[in-house]
Amino acid sequence: MLYNAYELNRALLTSASAWASVTAELLNNPALPMGYMGLGPVMASALDVFAHAAAPRGKPDFGIATVTVQGVAHPVTEAIVMRRPFGNLLRFSHPGLPAGAPKLLIVAPMSGHFATLLRGTVTRMLESAEVFITDWADAKFVATEEGPFDLDDYIDYIVGFLEYIGPGTHMLAVCQPSVPALAATAVMGANRHPCRPATLTMMGGPVDTREAPTSVNDVAVNRPLSWFKHNVIATVPLGYPGAGRRVYPGFLQLAGFLSMNLQTHLMSHWQMFQHLVEGDGESADAKKAFYDEYRSVCDMTAEFYLQTIEHVFQRHSLPKGELEHRGKRIDLGAITDTAILAIEGENDDISGIGQTKAALKLTTGLKESRKQYLLAPEVGHYGIFNGSRWRTRIAPEVEGFIARHGRRKG
Repeated sequence: MLYNAYELNRALLTSASAWASVTAELLNNPALPMGYMGLGPVMASALDVFAHAAAPRGKPDFGIATVTVQGVAHPVTEAIVMRRPFGNLLRFSHPGLPAGAPKLLIVAPMSGHFATLLRGTVTRMLESAEVFITDWADAKFVATEEGPFDLDDYIDYIVGFLEYIGPGTHMLAVCQPSVPALAATAVMGANRHPCRPATLTMMGGPVDTREAPTSVNDVAVNRPLSWFKHNVIATVPLGYPGAGRRVYPGFLQLAGFLSMNLQTHLMSHWQMFQHLVEGDGESADAKKAFYDEYRSVCDMTAEFYLQTIEHVFQRHSLPKGELEHRGKRIDLGAITDTAILAIEGENDDISGIGQTKAALKLTTGLKESRKQYLLAPEVGHYGIFNGSRWRTRIAPEVEGFIARHGRRKG
């Protein structure tokens, strides 16, 4: 019933959004005097903000046409190089890359948003590396015949992607995938897999959520796992390829994120309204672009979501040495030659300070010379991988780390 109720509400809002958009365009039509006097501009701006907020959203495009390196713009090539039911592997490259440029696998979060949330991460790292990224699927579009997708499968996908890219690949995990990326590195290290990553960079990841727990962590631990099973898991309705699949809907994740900083989001929309009234379309469009991405959400499989709640937030299985992959316990001590960089934001309200850094202590088989920690001052969660501080302060550290710890291929 939860998903069906959402679909009904979405249909109503879509219709209202369309009417509001048409009315706003009429009021803004230069041929009509109403748009220049009295409440005309105010009404048009209010309707525009509502229409944008209520409009339906699908999966965004990366849309990276060019990348500029040392003042020269190079055309970017985007291609799907590996197709899997629950996520494809995308490759980004450009002719300005030098021969032997490092290969970087960016593991995007499977946490309700699409991989395009990391558009800024890809664009910046593409300046110096051939970039691959995990493009996770929206679970409601994956047919039930494809079976389940859980934490074991997630780790297997990472291993498979690394195998495709080849030996000597570097890996960067943003937020949620820090746990499965670290686990996959340990699994490959234990097997002396030739495609184990040369370096692993983890950014704002919940490796050990016992360190500086945030409000996100509190929500996950203050209720039993059964509560999540009965209250936030829904069945995909008819009309989607994944009809009948049990999922954690993206709209619930979005509602949670919005409620965490509701006042900030309300103020942003008020500012958007003010920009429109004042005729400052450029500033209004910038805020619209942010929310176009932020409000584009996707569903996760129920099994993956519930295992994440249980093992990452409630049982802390990986830092305790209790997490298993395909029935075999994962030993972080098996990581002996993959250099690790842990990055945290000083103002991160999603992954607290120390949660990612914990990986450096847990990897007991790795020399200290192959470990590095960076605390980014005045940076929140999203600022770790997007924005000016990411581009000018954090990315150069990642590039330097990759350059210092490039490993023999094999």
